[in-house]
Amino acid sequence: MSDLISKRSSFRILMFPWFAVGHLTPFLHLSNKLAEKGCTVSFLLPNKAIKLLQHFNLYPDHITFHPVKVPHVEGLPPGTETASDIPIYLTHFLCVAMDRTRDQVEKIIRDQKPDFVMYDMAYWIPEVARPLGIKTIKYSVVSAAAIAIVLVPARNVVEGKAITAAELSVPPTGYPSTSVVLRSHEGSSLFFVSQPYGEGITFYERACTGMKGCDAIAIRSCYEMEEKLCDYIGRQYGKPVFLTGPVLPESTRTPLEDRWAQWLNGFEAGSVVFCSFGSQLILEKEQLQELVLGFESTGLPFLVVLKPPVGSSTIEEALPEGFEERVKGRGVVWGGWVQQLEILDHPSIGCFVNTCGFGSMWESLMSDCQIVLVPHLGDQILNTRLMAEELKVAVEVERDEKGWFTKENLSNAIKGVMDKDSEVGSMIKKNHTEWRKLLRSEGFMSSYIDKFFQNMQGLADHK
Repeated sequence: MSDLISKRSSFRILMFPWFAVGHLTPFLHLSNKLAEKGCTVSFLLPNKAIKLLQHFNLYPDHITFHPVKVPHVEGLPPGTETASDIPIYLTHFLCVAMDRTRDQVEKIIRDQKPDFVMYDMAYWIPEVARPLGIKTIKYSVVSAAAIAIVLVPARNVVEGKAITAAELSVPPTGYPSTSVVLRSHEGSSLFFVSQPYGEGITFYERACTGMKGCDAIAIRSCYEMEEKLCDYIGRQYGKPVFLTGPVLPESTRTPLEDRWAQWLNGFEAGSVVFCSFGSQLILEKEQLQELVLGFESTGLPFLVVLKPPVGSSTIEEALPEGFEERVKGRGVVWGGWVQQLEILDHPSIGCFVNTCGFGSMWESLMSDCQIVLVPHLGDQILNTRLMAEELKVAVEVERDEKGWFTKENLSNAIKGVMDKDSEVGSMIKKNHTEWRKLLRSEGFMSSYIDKFFQNMQGLADHK
């Protein structure tokens, strides 16, 4: 047994996630779990991101941050280092910049000779690591559904040929779900997969090459939710698929900022609607106004956290005329950063409205709030279908064929789940409570990490 423990303690792992907070953070949470097992982790990330993530590093003796210099690329604003620095339509150029760090990354890998390299968007990692005898794991921090429906060989995307919305709305051969699907007009939300994502490579090619080249695919999911989808991905690529579970921090470690604690303390338990759309989504001014008017018309207290819309330097200047006066005392629209997890933990919060990015999806499930979803991007739509159609723990706001919604649809969805006499609200609350109980049950998260670690051991022993 002692040999096994010393073997387990000796893993040296190099982490190289995509330069976006929604990827960097789960990679670091997983690093913390592996450090608990005695692994040493070299974590490669842009300088700017080190400041953002430092407080999440619970094992600084085991996890070392290595800054990677992000080169300037024409098309990116000077100083860009992470996806949070740019609007989403410039992401292609950030991919170019990440690929141009290859020499730096290759040198670190050669110098350190880790046992494993874990990566996501850097599809070229296996080319660097394999000749050195280093195992590679492609770690996906999005849902298995988002991979299975589009980023598999059965999708058969033809190089140089743009894929159509009609083609994308039809699942690939063998896809195992009838509910976690796109509707006919939603295929366009995945157009980006056949667009350039770096120099001379599309998003689809980047993702598929990364999965074809690795020794194993890891997914931040659990079998209870996505077993069939995970198995499908494994069959498509002929690779072992390791699941890490949700990999969330055990508990919030910092108290909620006074400003928000005092404001929320003024409301009854479970009465406040909290809305956060993440760090990358920037709405058009009309969309933002429709959104906040929807919150106003619920009659409920609310806290909405959004970036200023296109063409506005502050959130306040974009609000509808007279809005702030009308909602004074019960509604706040905030353009800055907030402690999302700590806010969700506050007893006054009764509903969480979000776009169902994968991080927010897990945070929703772990919370005690009703869940209302307004997906924007393709993977968010699939996550939403998983939550609303398959698990039935959330309500999706009805949208038109352009992907947007009316203030009435938003208001009705929120009131529908917050009304104590609502059948739908009661059903999703019951289902959500059961899922929350499972996810929070003793040993649930740790059993996934234990199994993941055993899988790594098996991979290391496999020559």
